Amino acid sequence: MPEREILALRQRNAELESRLAQRESDDNLYRFLFDTMDEGFCVIEFFDGPHGPLSDYVHLVANAAYARHAGIANVVGQKLREMVPDEADNWVARYGAVLRTGKPLQFEQELVATGRVLSVTTFRIEPAERRQVAVLFKDVTERRRAEDALQQLNDQLEQRVAEALAERGLFAELVENSVARVQVVDTELRLLAVNHRAVKDFEFLFGHRLKAGDSLPERLANFPAERARSEAMWRRALAGESYIETIEYGRGARLRHFELRFNPLRESSGRITGACLFIYDVTRQVDEQQRRLQAEEALRQAQKMEAVGQLTGGIAHDFNNLLGGMLGAQELLRQRLEQGRLAEIPALLDTAGHSARRAAALVHRLLAFSRRQTLLPQATAVGQLVKDMVVLIHRSVGPAISVQVQCDAQLWPSFIDPPQLESALLNLCINARDALPAGGMIDIKCDNRWLDDSTALALDLPCGPYLCLSVQDNGRGMTQEVQEKAIDPFFTTKPLGQGTGLGLSMAYGFVRQSGGQLQITSSPGAGTRVDLYLPRHGETPIARRPPSEAPAQVQRAAARILLVEDQAALRMVIGDVLEELGHSVERAEHGPAALELLESGYVPQLLISDIGLPAGLDGRQVAERCRARFADLPVLFITGYDQSAAQGDGRLPPRTQVLLKPFELPDLVDRVITLLG
Repeated sequence: MPEREILALRQRNAELESRLAQRESDDNLYRFLFDTMDEGFCVIEFFDGPHGPLSDYVHLVANAAYARHAGIANVVGQKLREMVPDEADNWVARYGAVLRTGKPLQFEQELVATGRVLSVTTFRIEPAERRQVAVLFKDVTERRRAEDALQQLNDQLEQRVAEALAERGLFAELVENSVARVQVVDTELRLLAVNHRAVKDFEFLFGHRLKAGDSLPERLANFPAERARSEAMWRRALAGESYIETIEYGRGARLRHFELRFNPLRESSGRITGACLFIYDVTRQVDEQQRRLQAEEALRQAQKMEAVGQLTGGIAHDFNNLLGGMLGAQELLRQRLEQGRLAEIPALLDTAGHSARRAAALVHRLLAFSRRQTLLPQATAVGQLVKDMVVLIHRSVGPAISVQVQCDAQLWPSFIDPPQLESALLNLCINARDALPAGGMIDIKCDNRWLDDSTALALDLPCGPYLCLSVQDNGRGMTQEVQEKAIDPFFTTKPLGQGTGLGLSMAYGFVRQSGGQLQITSSPGAGTRVDLYLPRHGETPIARRPPSEAPAQVQRAAARILLVEDQAALRMVIGDVLEELGHSVERAEHGPAALELLESGYVPQLLISDIGLPAGLDGRQVAERCRARFADLPVLFITGYDQSAAQGDGRLPPRTQVLLKPFELPDLVDRVITLLG
């Protein structure tokens, strides 16, 4: 053979080898994507069988995700009717229609063998004479279960797959039709491949369309923060790390949440030649979770208000009695003064004061039940708290139910949130009432317990000292099945609209967060006992000063005090008390009047202000205006609401205190002395 022909043959061989190497490289790339993608994939080929023409098929190709999602290992080479004979007709009918018509098909199917729900996309592999169909599917069992649990709060996730491109290879077509956004880069972060979904999302977020050959850093040049974050994540994958990140892009209505799955690309030798990224838009799932959390919070608040509603009738009755006592004592005071019977006046004053303090306690307790913010735990005398709750409990359960309270005299203190414990106790009593439709008995007990190793282990608690608060009724009791679900959020045996199912769940959550445990003992017809175990605390609870104690007459340097209060009677009382202590008090009935004093040159050393004021400025705004002039001015807020009314951003500013109405005069004096230093 002439030398020239030999050279031509060698050159031709070299070209063929180069093309073959490129083909093998492309095949390896797509094979890697095929084997690492999250969706299951297989290719089936129909054949004629005993059941008729095209009545069975065999699996030719399947990726690793197939076995993970379908629960069938080593599927390649297996025939349908040998694998699942009972389901074969259904699958043959569906995939056979795709083979005959050439029309892609999308559907969701629950597998009889595994109980898993798959979202399936299937299309014919051309030409039709090959008798082959490609099947792409993803396990959506958890999504289906979540939709059922949330009572169809969200529509079914729809899968949209672009039309298959005939000129693309099978694996390239698979990537193009994936529900993921796919990007593949080389070691210089230049795009080797990008599918349609990734192009659309990138354009939506950054205003540029991606295409193969683009440099990702250059396409993100106008977004330095996103460019730095993107490069850092890609470099991790190019260093050999496979990992998952969840991120968010955009703001407001354009905010999107994505799950990013990075994997390095390797040659057969192990050398890294690039990296691939599968991006899943999980915005909808994040929104669902946020809506669910908001719904749970709204229901919890509704449950608190439901408990308050149970008290309304009894509270109104108590207030009428208390107001009657105060008004009657006031009228008798007037008569005794006119009659000169001064010796009887102190007793009448004590009666009026006692009624007023009881009314204040009722108001504070209602505020504690209804407020939203999380309260701080503190060393608490649980026995005294329970005794203070007796009147509310009696009013809540009604006259047909006998309530007995028994607390040990030497109860240990516990470190808990008092209003939350009050709410938990009231909920337990209301549950007990609902189990006693014809009346009965509720026993509330408090005692000290020492849990040994075996008892503590059964309760999932460390061994040691605990205080046990128990609520027991002699009602209809619970079945074992109900007991197992009793603390689940939103579980209730009450008819729709008659309960949120959060009472026991909230009590359980509160006790567990406090380091304790809730235990239910019950059986049908034998009543129910709920035990709240609370760990012993070493500190002694701070006792309140007896109401009859007079203001401390502490000699202090006279101070200039600006008092802003719209109620004339309270403005007079507070001003007189402070002036008797030697202070100089300027009084204003609303915010604008207080600011006029400042404009005239008045320099206060302490501001005392109500929160709810008329004339367009509330107490917080008055304080802000004052501190704009006098930065270190101490402030005492007085309010008939709970403490959160003074917290604009959830915290009190420095040198600021809150005093809740109605208050004792010694408390007012103490706060003034503290703030004046």
